[in-house]
Amino acid sequence: YLVGVVAAQMPASYEKEALKAQAIIARTYICGQMDGKDEIQESALDLDRLEGKKLEKEWGAEHSAQYYKKIKEAVDETKGKVIEYEGELITPLFHRASAGMTRAGEEKYPYLQQAESREDTAADGYLQMISFSESDFAGRIREISDGGEVPEQDVFASIQLLERDEAGYVKEIQIGTKIYNGDDVQITLGLASPAFEFEEYGGGIRAVTKGIGHGYGMSQWGADVKAKEGWTAEEILSYFYKNIQIITV
Repeated sequence: YLVGVVAAQMPASYEKEALKAQAIIARTYICGQMDGKDEIQESALDLDRLEGKKLEKEWGAEHSAQYYKKIKEAVDETKGKVIEYEGELITPLFHRASAGMTRAGEEKYPYLQQAESREDTAADGYLQMISFSESDFAGRIREISDGGEVPEQDVFASIQLLERDEAGYVKEIQIGTKIYNGDDVQITLGLASPAFEFEEYGGGIRAVTKGIGHGYGMSQWGADVKAKEGWTAEEILSYFYKNIQIITV
């Protein structure tokens, strides 16, 4: 089961130590959801999984057997390994590539602290741009729960960035009469990351984003770079999650 999960979560072309780190993350999540139970319904995990013909479609017939073997070895070589913080399984968040530094989590996630990952700036899709007409932009922002008044004309003038975190991700932004969470704006606009900024462009608004994903926990691109440099899966995980223990259950 884990082979299919890891195959869906991380590119199989990545280094094996990065794949091993991802396997430990996936196992930690599943064990956390099971919460001591012997069994759990697959539907309760809400995890994407690749198997059979889906694997061949994803990787191509020429790579399918090689990649499957590689991921299976990553899973087998980490058998039973999970991540704990002070005796409890962590919430093992991960993302494809940070904006150059991962984000610190809330107080209840003390193991999610900032970690520099400058190599992520070379990730495929690190910098993305998407343009909106004023009416499209305003309409999407209004879809956010309890949205305020958003003008359809001169909407750019109503935008004010209020706060970024130290990793460069938007925490609060005012659009029109309401203050929004950066993550909510990212989701409603379909942006690659909450590390965004807006600019006037072609009579509308252009969003420029850095990084791919929410920015918390392990950067997969960063993990692959570190694996290429000789880091082990355990070293990678201990870099992106602070003060953790990797145990075997």
